[in-house]
Amino acid sequence: MKIKENLFNQRIISIDALRGITIFVMIFVNELASVKNVPQWMKHMPADADAMTFVDLVFPAFLFIVGMSIPFAFNARLIKGDSPKTIWTHTLKRAIALIVIGVFMVNAEYGYDASKMIIEPAFWGLLAYLMPIPIWNKYPKNFPLWLKNVLQYGGILVLIALYFLYVQEETGEIGITPKWWGILGLIGWAYLFTVIYYWLVNGNLWAMIGFLIFSVAMNSLNLTENSFVQNTSWISFIAGHLTHASLATAGVIISLLFFDRKIISKNNWPVIGFIVLFTLTAILLRPYFGISKIKGTPSWTMLSAAICTVLFYFLYWLMEVKKQTKWSEFFMPAAANPLLIYILPGVIYYFNKALNIHILPEYFSEGVPGIIWSLVFSTIMLFVMKILNRYKIQMQL
Repeated sequence: MKIKENLFNQRIISIDALRGITIFVMIFVNELASVKNVPQWMKHMPADADAMTFVDLVFPAFLFIVGMSIPFAFNARLIKGDSPKTIWTHTLKRAIALIVIGVFMVNAEYGYDASKMIIEPAFWGLLAYLMPIPIWNKYPKNFPLWLKNVLQYGGILVLIALYFLYVQEETGEIGITPKWWGILGLIGWAYLFTVIYYWLVNGNLWAMIGFLIFSVAMNSLNLTENSFVQNTSWISFIAGHLTHASLATAGVIISLLFFDRKIISKNNWPVIGFIVLFTLTAILLRPYFGISKIKGTPSWTMLSAAICTVLFYFLYWLMEVKKQTKWSEFFMPAAANPLLIYILPGVIYYFNKALNIHILPEYFSEGVPGIIWSLVFSTIMLFVMKILNRYKIQMQL
């Protein structure tokens, strides 16, 4: 792959802003998930409902941003002089790390036999959420090497121990299982499929468009009863992850349209064209599959891609064209450290559960007070991240 002589050498603040906003909303809706008596439009829609809320857009937005960042990440490594082997190794390590963290998080939630485990499930969950921080922390250059090794390899050993301390509820067997991959795991698989293809086609726009069409088609067939995709386990496995890869690929395509000088149009009509195409695809497929985040239907992925493109188009106009960037400083701590801010609420939750700490009054567990608390908690997390960023506590895969 060759270095692209384009805008990928620059820092695009509108992408950071979209990432920061998405993570802020993600923390808000995750906290809100346990609040009772809130409107349905502030919750995930049920699997069988042919509809989506803004909550159902959060995960697709994150995948879309992952895709938008891929051309920049590759160009940065090529400029740095990394060899293909180094880039492939980094890609695999990042994907595997996300998948591993995701699986540990899922097993912390359910599926264990507490009566047969040596340690309390809440403490198991606390360690499962906590250990990725020292393992994948971005240590400063002047950090003592011996201490870095202790923290990283110590964290790995703890995760290995947690695997053998886990007892499955249904079978009584030792060890965690991928009941499902978790949000981070799904991101890891989508990232892996998208990056491999992006590398193989040298970031070619038309090839990425072809991959998007293929991913949507495989997703559709995987949801079609008695199709060869659905009836073949390994093909169904790939097709399931191509569901989310289609969102990352859409992000790659929009990134190429905006920032590759050989492709970009001065009036951005190609981008508007893709907004229309994404929307029309969602409309055409909706009668067959419906719009469902839980089922991962192609109508949901394409409608989400259209909305994400519109949101980014607005932020690009506001921040890159009109130079209105001051407002985004509130969200930037999350944009700079997305993995840590995603994990941190889980660390807090399992810490309180393990020690049986109840700080929040019951009053804030339902209705309007619960909504207000969720907003306050999300804001607190941003300020916490600002402090952690200042002290160089940043996770980087």
